[in-house]
Amino acid sequence: MLLRDGVPAGGAWADLGSGAGAFTLALADLVGATGEIYSVDRDAGALRTQERALRARFPGVPVRSIQADFTRPLDLPPLDGVVMANSLHFQRDKRPVLALVRGYLKPGGRLVLVEYNVDQGNRWVPHPISYRSWVELASRCQFRETRMLATIPSGFLDEIYAAQSLR
Repeated sequence: MLLRDGVPAGGAWADLGSGAGAFTLALADLVGATGEIYSVDRDAGALRTQERALRARFPGVPVRSIQADFTRPLDLPPLDGVVMANSLHFQRDKRPVLALVRGYLKPGGRLVLVEYNVDQGNRWVPHPISYRSWVELASRCQFRETRMLATIPSGFLDEIYAAQSLR
């Protein structure tokens, strides 16, 4: 639901900080067999878990797992889109990561951010960014046409949103 209005079928996409793959699975469902996904996470075990789930549910979708830290430069092809679902909130200074992400995207490429809609975190979500703050930061980082895609309630920090910003 959160990604549906931001991810068209096909194209090359990356899921940065993909973890066990909940959003990678959603991405695979949306891009389909004409798409290609680069799933990036530091945790090899989480990548193995998501690989099993992807093979079982979306065997026709090409997914390349990359064990790496997405806050450092990655060897990725020009991308149509990037999903960052609950991964950016681990960065206090988000600008260097967003500069990397912008560099991976083709002109007009999409960054789909899924985040808690608050600016005060806790020890598990140290640096969330509300939608209001995201609009400002995205603009400062040279993303354009930021728009809200969806929100869902969260028992953890009230609400989660998905937003799309274009390169």
